[in-house]
Amino acid sequence: MATSSNFEPRIDAYIAKAKPFAQPILIHLRELVHKACPNVVESIKWSRPFFEYKGVILGNMSAFNEHCSFGFWGEEIGAVLREASIIQDGGMGSLGRITSVKDLPSNRQMLGLLKQSAAFIDSGNYTSPIAARNKVVKAPKAELEIPAEFTKALKANKKAAKVFADFSSSCKREYIEWIAEAKREETRDKRITQAVEWIAEGKQRNWKYQNC
Repeated sequence: MATSSNFEPRIDAYIAKAKPFAQPILIHLRELVHKACPNVVESIKWSRPFFEYKGVILGNMSAFNEHCSFGFWGEEIGAVLREASIIQDGGMGSLGRITSVKDLPSNRQMLGLLKQSAAFIDSGNYTSPIAARNKVVKAPKAELEIPAEFTKALKANKKAAKVFADFSSSCKREYIEWIAEAKREETRDKRITQAVEWIAEGKQRNWKYQNC
């Protein structure tokens, strides 16, 4: 097993006690987490391994008699997983029942998702599942007005216009906010051009995190 100053000895022991089929899965998941987020801190909560970043939970993994599980934490990364149809039923975590490393998304995709999860924490855009269950219900966000220049650019590209129309509200909002946040006209125009190009390719605003 690889060594790291951030590796928790209790998790070493957890893996060592796991069923033989589970050990390579847990080792692999652990290494992916550390590769994607070198500053992650390991801990044991509720008798299973957890990974924390900047004081909040990034994810956790568990081993059972016949399968393993891995859970991404955060309502925001959860929305990304649902949008990409990655969430699987049949297990405690986000990825369903994992019986071998082959059951996991590709290393590239896993690293991208883990990096995006950490990016949500960096930006302060993180809501824990526990907090989400207990928070006061608020009115939905007001629908953003699409900048006229963006609308014009979409109309000029039929493929991009169709893809954008099929996007979920959250995906549309990500693009609209990104464009609206531009302070200079030149920056806004560049973002509109880039957005139309990505949308025509079926890409969400944060597609780089999903495929890197």
